[in-house]
Amino acid sequence: MAIESALKERYEQEIVPNLMERFHYKNRMEVPKVVKIVVNMGVGEAVANSKAMDSAVGDLALITGQRPAVTRAKRSIASFKLRAGMPIGAKVTLRGQRMYDFVEKLFYMALPRVRDFRGLSSRGFDGRGSYSLGVREQIIFPEIDYDKVDKLRGMDITIVTSAQTDEEAKALLSLMGLPLVEGR
Repeated sequence: MAIESALKERYEQEIVPNLMERFHYKNRMEVPKVVKIVVNMGVGEAVANSKAMDSAVGDLALITGQRPAVTRAKRSIASFKLRAGMPIGAKVTLRGQRMYDFVEKLFYMALPRVRDFRGLSSRGFDGRGSYSLGVREQIIFPEIDYDKVDKLRGMDITIVTSAQTDEEAKALLSLMGLPLVEGR
């Protein structure tokens, strides 16, 4: 049996009862949970430099612990010198234990390493219980060696929950440790 993360244990022991009381759920199965996390990294310079895609895929694999899928252009855009089918990004969908490990690493190790970090905006919710945030540099993750980075790349992280409303998702993610700041 795999080792459970402390966050998953805390979810079962503390967060579920707290949310049941707060939102008056009748059943534990009604309580929202994190379903998946999608980490996406756009690599626009891969059009001119194919080595850029290799380093981006390598960085994303180190950060998430899972091999990324390369995303390709759907149509040609002449002004960007882009043809349909060219690689332009990489993405990873995390579920299960890897998802919980990534959430712990993101909330407790990576985000506090951001310079001048004061919390995340509460405007990142989409209205259906998912939260999206952007990270400007991949070097905030402890796995990335700064000396081996060829170029700083940002990434988009989407946390998909089973919550029906933003209020439920906000309560769930706040209890899990997401550093939200109201009004920003």
